[in-house]
Amino acid sequence: MTKSELIEILAARHHQLAPKDAELAVKTMLDAMSLTLSQGDRIEIRGFGSFGLNFRPPRTGRNPKTGEKVLVPKKYVPHFKAGKELRERVDEAIEAAEAAAAATATSPANKGQAHADTLPAANQAIAAARTGIAND
Repeated sequence: MTKSELIEILAARHHQLAPKDAELAVKTMLDAMSLTLSQGDRIEIRGFGSFGLNFRPPRTGRNPKTGEKVLVPKKYVPHFKAGKELRERVDEAIEAAEAAAAATATSPANKGQAHADTLPAANQAIAAARTGIAND
């Protein structure tokens, strides 16, 4: 899902919100999250997950073109850890999609069809789960 798609979903779900207002809301939220992480703080969204920083110590790397050793400086990288509720929701959606695809693949009409139907069905289930998140 892209930022534009998120803005569209927000505007569609909340009819009183103009698309420009939905865009402003998403941008404001992302800016606040970026600022919080850049200050070294952690973000926790219950039922969804947490954002934090992981420290990467300095190390010696290698330039792939020349083979020369290069010092890679220390850095902090953003990290997301999914919450239990989100992990369970995604797992259930994928399992349901796989079960539906398996049932379709074993039907007499699709006897010779490959297992390739599983992925699109799983993607549809994930998309359905995504759009249902705000309805809870």
